Amino acid sequence: MPKKHRLAPSILAGNHADLDSALNYAESAGASWVHIDIMDGHFVPNITFGPQTVEDLRPRSKLHFDTHLMLANPHDYVEAFAQAGSDLISIHVEPDYPIAETLQHIRNLGCQCGLVVNPPTELEVMLPFLDQIDLALVMTVNPGFGGQSFMTDQLLKVQRLAEERASQGLNYLIEVDGGVGPENFDSCRNAGADILVAGTSFYRAKNPAALISSVEGGVTTLP
Repeated sequence: MPKKHRLAPSILAGNHADLDSALNYAESAGASWVHIDIMDGHFVPNITFGPQTVEDLRPRSKLHFDTHLMLANPHDYVEAFAQAGSDLISIHVEPDYPIAETLQHIRNLGCQCGLVVNPPTELEVMLPFLDQIDLALVMTVNPGFGGQSFMTDQLLKVQRLAEERASQGLNYLIEVDGGVGPENFDSCRNAGADILVAGTSFYRAKNPAALISSVEGGVTTLP
């Protein structure tokens, strides 16, 4: 079981004209992970980055690349994102594709694999795959755009995932993404989340290093 919480800055909230600086900003603040949202304009109503972006950023950073595929057909792209330099690739439960085979394919490509559930989706859809994943990601907003309000009711899914992890003796990490900031850090951690993705709250923070310390050090009152 992980003993340390982590904050993963989401470069979706960084300057898209200067992603290199967005990465450096996160790394200099003390981050060890960075969250990279990949959107196709079909599964979600927005378009962001492709494999070439990840490949171009990879030699510029030692951060753990947490790549989140919000794609209608993720199984067609996992190889490209693995070869581009992703460390962890997460895929959604909602599209119609072979989930178990895709998770195994990600592992075979040398990456960790994660599975993601959107707010309207029942957690039961994810449960059969828990023993096949390294990370379970609970979306706490409807995906597509940054800056949305945190959906507190989704923490019930986090709690259930923590319970299942303990009862089954599994070791996957639990991640939350969407509207995450200092006002809900404690709620996320207390529910069982290990990785907190922060986009807007991180890149607009007056003291991003203190924000990271408040998560990874367990103190949520910022100076």
